Amino acid sequence: MNTGSNQTEAVVTAEADEVRAAKDQSAADGGQGDGKPLGSRAPEFIKARKTLHISWQVGVFVVGLAVVAAGAAMLVLPGPGWVVIFAGMAIWATEFVWAQLVLRWTKRKVSEAAQRALDPRVRRRNIILTTIGVVICAVLAGIYLWKFGLALPWEIKY
Repeated sequence: MNTGSNQTEAVVTAEADEVRAAKDQSAADGGQGDGKPLGSRAPEFIKARKTLHISWQVGVFVVGLAVVAAGAAMLVLPGPGWVVIFAGMAIWATEFVWAQLVLRWTKRKVSEAAQRALDPRVRRRNIILTTIGVVICAVLAGIYLWKFGLALPWEIKY
């Protein structure tokens, strides 16, 4: 009869459940994993104690949330917003399977986009579109200067 007093048995069972969940998630991920197992990367002595492990997870979540919030603020303020947001996701991915899966999906999509960008037809299309955009901006700037002239904002008479 298991009264719950045997902590090692509970830890082994919990780790087996995590491995099974990681395999299920990896299969759901399409087998596109990066070879690293999913799940907590906390030290073993922390995983062995449930209260300590939950405290560890709360700490990781709070730190990751602060970094992601700082990154979100940097989207409208000066700073590398997206880089900081992905750093916060990487912090979360050290502890949470959902963040690991999001990070794997993001890495896969970024590498696919990089491969598409290296395609000569896509590069040629991007160069043509950029050239057309620059020409349109130059024509609009020329029309503005022809119609209104070059007047600096502090020299405008009301």
